Amino acid sequence: MSDIPSPRTAIYGAPPSDLVDVPDDAVQVSPLRPGAAALEDLPGKSLEAIVVAAPPGSVERRFVLAHALRALAPGGTLAALAPKDKGGQRLRGELEAFGCTVAERSKARQRICTATRPETVSGVAKAIAEGAPVVVDDMGLHSQPGVFSWNRVDPGTALLLRHLPSFSGRGADLGAGLGILARAVLASAAVSELTLVELDRRAVNASKANLADPRARFLWADARSVALADLDFVVSNPPFHAEGIEDRALGQSFIAAASRMLRRSGTLVLVANRHMPYEETLRAAFRSMTVLADEAGYKIIEARK
Repeated sequence: MSDIPSPRTAIYGAPPSDLVDVPDDAVQVSPLRPGAAALEDLPGKSLEAIVVAAPPGSVERRFVLAHALRALAPGGTLAALAPKDKGGQRLRGELEAFGCTVAERSKARQRICTATRPETVSGVAKAIAEGAPVVVDDMGLHSQPGVFSWNRVDPGTALLLRHLPSFSGRGADLGAGLGILARAVLASAAVSELTLVELDRRAVNASKANLADPRARFLWADARSVALADLDFVVSNPPFHAEGIEDRALGQSFIAAASRMLRRSGTLVLVANRHMPYEETLRAAFRSMTVLADEAGYKIIEARK
């Protein structure tokens, strides 16, 4: 048993500080914050307060709210907020369905709901079960609602799989998700090691279950700050949204990170939405660049260091 005391307050995600007060001693419990505690692991009825930046997906959001209520002691305070068009309009109803009395206000296009945890809550176990890790039959993979493309192979990854070169040596998969690309890369016996780097703890856990290969290493980390070096290859389906907002610089920073990781003559292969302006960044960081495919709104690019 751990000697570390359970936290009394917690925070999930990054709620705007000008919209809600966060206790100074709040422990981060978001799966998108490497090194954070897990909300699911907090003891029941142990928290005095929790602040939740609610996710946009309905199943994931109810899962998080249910776990927050499970972890709160009766009389504890839950503050939850979300943009109006990304789940905020449903927050109050979802909390009321759990048995909470809710005070709601609006500011900066966000709905902010505050509730005191009642002695008895209802529907919490069902919401937790619906958002829990699962094996998706259609893919035959472990996954969880809230993970990127959690129940299907996204089109960009599918295209990259069709044009994936055969690699050798040491490599990395940046933004590895459920490990779908990694499985294809490791089909080559010439690959000696592959490091899967992923920001989402839930995806890391799923990929470990999906990829039983001794050559695979798993890092719960931001790919932009990982200290890998002298790699022979990097593959990536880089994200272009941060906290639900399109951020073109995100993919560009993945390219810069890949360049730092690769040895001279190393290779980067990535997939991107056609409108993403990555070519200038690639030309600045790599000796050569080739478009391997351009179809259905996506492009596959190979760049050599």
